[in-house]
Amino acid sequence: MTARFDLQANELGAKAARRLANVSMVISQSPLPQSLQELVSLRASQINGCGWCIDMHTKEATAAGESATRLHLVAGWREAEVFTDAERAALALAEEGTRLADASTGVSDETWDAVRSYFTDDEVAALVMLVALINAANRMGVIVRKKGGSYEAGMLAAAVG
Repeated sequence: MTARFDLQANELGAKAARRLANVSMVISQSPLPQSLQELVSLRASQINGCGWCIDMHTKEATAAGESATRLHLVAGWREAEVFTDAERAALALAEEGTRLADASTGVSDETWDAVRSYFTDDEVAALVMLVALINAANRMGVIVRKKGGSYEAGMLAAAVG
């Protein structure tokens, strides 16, 4: 399967991508821990099947100090004992916010209450924006069949520069 379209090579696509990258940088600079941001982005990307984003967030998580064990277990976080309760709440939000069509209620009250109990208002704002943004990025990557494997940690930050 080959890539269908290079959004970065298109003037309009590149302009819009820069705006999304700027939003990503605002979230990155929030009080939400960088490692958790990467785990949340990785989990949503796994669900959506975006190879480019899985590649990016695995490498960024590693650069942020995340262990290989936790990265390998993020897809099965419910059955792993290496995540804190706060991380579990964030991963549940990522899953439910990604699979909106799978539940008539969207994000459950139970998940929302857990998120609110572990995170400050700024961290909640960052989590909500992060889940929405990674889902948008995943959809673009999957639609144009952007391939994973060539990402290097720091590439996104360098592009926004």
